[in-house]
Amino acid sequence: MIRANWLVSIGMLLLWASGGTHHAKAESLRFATFNIWELSREKLDRFDPESGRGTDPQLLAAATILQRVRPDVLLVNEIDFDDARENARLFAERYLAFGQQGEAPLSYPEVWFEPVNTGVPSGLDLNRDGQSDGPDDAWGYGRYPGQYGMALYSRVPIDRQAARTFQKFLWRDMPGHQMPDGTAGRADWYPAGIADQLRLSSKSHWDVPLRIGGRTVHVLASHPTPPVFDGPENRNGRRNHDEIRLWSDYIRGGDVAAYLIDDAGTRGGLPADQSFVVMGDLNADPDKGELLEGVAPIRQLLDHPRIQDPRPTSRGGLAAKRDIPREQAAAATSNWGRLDYVLPSRDLQVVASGVFWPAADEPLADLVGLDRRSSDHRLVWVDIAFE
Repeated sequence: MIRANWLVSIGMLLLWASGGTHHAKAESLRFATFNIWELSREKLDRFDPESGRGTDPQLLAAATILQRVRPDVLLVNEIDFDDARENARLFAERYLAFGQQGEAPLSYPEVWFEPVNTGVPSGLDLNRDGQSDGPDDAWGYGRYPGQYGMALYSRVPIDRQAARTFQKFLWRDMPGHQMPDGTAGRADWYPAGIADQLRLSSKSHWDVPLRIGGRTVHVLASHPTPPVFDGPENRNGRRNHDEIRLWSDYIRGGDVAAYLIDDAGTRGGLPADQSFVVMGDLNADPDKGELLEGVAPIRQLLDHPRIQDPRPTSRGGLAAKRDIPREQAAAATSNWGRLDYVLPSRDLQVVASGVFWPAADEPLADLVGLDRRSSDHRLVWVDIAFE
């Protein structure tokens, strides 16, 4: 949802820019990220063929949440990528386009839906079980190509020509990386022949520029691997750290980001004068979970000089997470803690934020729970004002 009337506001902005007597009014855009647990093609294909309306209970609940929150820019994690790029469209057409539980339909004219590493066979024995064709042997964990992908939906224009992806960036090419390759005192889980081929991103890293009035805001989207499901070599924990570090280096730019080469062969990071929003399920809690060299990996972003943390909260998380301090519970986005983030650059004006985790006495509280009725994660949103 664009606050007030976006079309009127843009008209006012154009009139003001051309010397008219009206002045532009500040409006806000809502940026949100939502990991909709295993949004698979199998679930998308549960629909009424007569009306075209989706019937999967979990996706109906997730669509209701989205229609209540009404993001203008939405990153969905864990949606299956398909080469025909149908799945992102089907979720919009079969679920968001139909009003759910009294909410108004939701539509997005722009979608960025590109390949990911999950489930793509590497042909290598990455988990050292003697096989090379399991889900743990793909470039990113997945039972089939495209599982756990990402889709970015937007009500403002995407500058497609300027977008960048880092799906195939090699882990070894990050200076000072944390790969357990037997160097720098780390475990020798990956021998040289394998280490030289590993991709860093478990899904992908996207820089998707949005055109908002006369300015550009870059959505930096990713979904790093969970820092678990490994052994003492900590291969997933180390990968999670370096996937988060990619964005930290990218927004520092200059010499720090000179090593980064995107999938089109362009080198370098984000210029210092560019605005951005880091979004996604980053699988990293600042107050608990795994540490690397004594520091939570997400601190690379939360403590970054170019980033502000609105620290969205909810009453539902505060009520559900009684086993942790109140400040941490209020910011939780899942049963495991705070994993999902919308982090704007410091030059952007944040006007509101929140986590969709209603308390028992709030509307739509029945849509969330530990049984994954809508997801095992909570939607996170941040409102940013623009002239």
